[in-house]
Amino acid sequence: MVLLTDRTQKRLTIQTEEITADTTTIRSLDWDRDRFDIEFGLQNGTTYNSFIIRGEKTALVDTSHEKFRQLYLDTLTGIIDPKEIDYLIISHTEPDHSGLVKDVLALAPQATVVGSKVAIQFLEDFVHQPFERRIVKNGDKLDLGNGHELEFVIAPNLHWPDTIFTFDHKTQTLYTCDAFGMHYCSDSIFDEDLAAIEADYQFYYECLMAPNARSVVSALKRMGELPQISTIATGHGPLLHHNVVELTGRYRQWSQAQTKGETTVAVFYVSDYGYSDRLSQSLAKGITKTGVAVEMVDLKSADPQEVQELVGRSSGLVIATPPAASATAQTAIGTVLAAAKDKQTVGIFESYGGDDEPVDPLVSKFRELGLRVAFPAIRIKDTPNELTYQLCEEAGTDLGQLLTRDRNIKQKKSLDNDLEKALGRISGGLYIITAKKSEVTGAMLASWVSQASFQPLGFTIAVAKDRAIESLMQVGDRFVLNVLEEGNYQGLMKHFLKRFPPGADRFAGIKTQPAENGSPILTDALAYMECEVASRMDCSDHWIVYSTVQSGRVSKPDALTAVHHRKVGNYY
Repeated sequence: MVLLTDRTQKRLTIQTEEITADTTTIRSLDWDRDRFDIEFGLQNGTTYNSFIIRGEKTALVDTSHEKFRQLYLDTLTGIIDPKEIDYLIISHTEPDHSGLVKDVLALAPQATVVGSKVAIQFLEDFVHQPFERRIVKNGDKLDLGNGHELEFVIAPNLHWPDTIFTFDHKTQTLYTCDAFGMHYCSDSIFDEDLAAIEADYQFYYECLMAPNARSVVSALKRMGELPQISTIATGHGPLLHHNVVELTGRYRQWSQAQTKGETTVAVFYVSDYGYSDRLSQSLAKGITKTGVAVEMVDLKSADPQEVQELVGRSSGLVIATPPAASATAQTAIGTVLAAAKDKQTVGIFESYGGDDEPVDPLVSKFRELGLRVAFPAIRIKDTPNELTYQLCEEAGTDLGQLLTRDRNIKQKKSLDNDLEKALGRISGGLYIITAKKSEVTGAMLASWVSQASFQPLGFTIAVAKDRAIESLMQVGDRFVLNVLEEGNYQGLMKHFLKRFPPGADRFAGIKTQPAENGSPILTDALAYMECEVASRMDCSDHWIVYSTVQSGRVSKPDALTAVHHRKVGNYY
């Protein structure tokens, strides 16, 4: 069943379906949403998935985004009398899943809210009214009758500190909310078309789960203690049924690779305060792009002993300014300061919560302890926008590169000298990639470019994973490939080779004009092509980005492309 709204600008629909025995999904389809959460771009919209499980008693797992209020409540009451809902299970309290909890409780005041201790605490601040509650721990069970015995798995930081999974033993369905999901909106309930969804699945992991890779590994271990899982009912995108083993295996592979890093950065934030969570996720994403492991900790619910242990084994610390009035967060900051040690690296950013702890005294305290500051403190004077999140991601990348600099130098010296020289004899042209997505722009000097197909016209680019522009080159993104001219490339090459500070305008002082796809064309380039990313392949420390060409032009037909020769092949 599908219900359409009367909105013409943004398509919002509801889809309901029996997905297994006694179980109905209510999927809120947000077709045109193009930004989400930590402000990463969406190519295919998203969904918010809710579920009804009927035994002798009835449980509702999660709700929906508040933008679907009337549609969702009309659909819910059309399926079930709210007075028959015995339990409202909260996988976690982020508003896109719990935005209608207060509305559901108004219709079903008899329902018992089931969640982790942290989730119940968060809901008390959100609902502002008494409600029946049941706090669950890992391994706790809830019997709905008729074989529907629910078992709870604690999965903190996936990607909020209050997350739980719910496993229905009768249907072998695991309800995981954010984990194993993707921002992908379609009429398909399940994951039968793996090729169509795998790029969005991996991009979602990189943005939301990679910064919590250690928590992913812990959750997978707990999932391994359950009986066979036949379906994973996610909170976003299609449900996993046809490719459960394959897709959970990818999470395991990606997360194990992420946690093998010798270097760890602890990122401290306050999950329900200002923009602390979103900003910290952007910083964490930038750090993980450099191959550095990240562990995220909510200052509001942090265990002092765990904080002390984490700080002690971390090479870097990133801290969101907590609310000055929060005694719990202030105590946690005190624990961080007490455990911090000389030669660690630190970064501080404002949360824009209205009552932030002042930045400068906090920075000074860490300096006095002998820590080096990785990037200038990020001060936010207006509501964070796309440029703010880009600034945070680039600051995180700078921190990660600072921590891995010595290791990378050692690796460069480790190759056989003859092999280095032989590999360096592979020559390439000189190009500038330029991209723009909404207000965010980027550019990169590239030499690993090669035509890859005739029909359609296409080529590949190797993009290092820690390059800032990498976030603007996801499947479906558009950019311009600018070809540099032999004998007339030094100015552009020198400009785009320099290191830009986080958030800096790459095009300051450079002549450009807009392409049809919105990306900058370099006026002094020999030629340009407007392109679209078609696919990406993971190649260790680079992405191989295959792109198709929509249009192009040569400004000097008789001129030649600039060619780049390297002396060695193990670094640029």
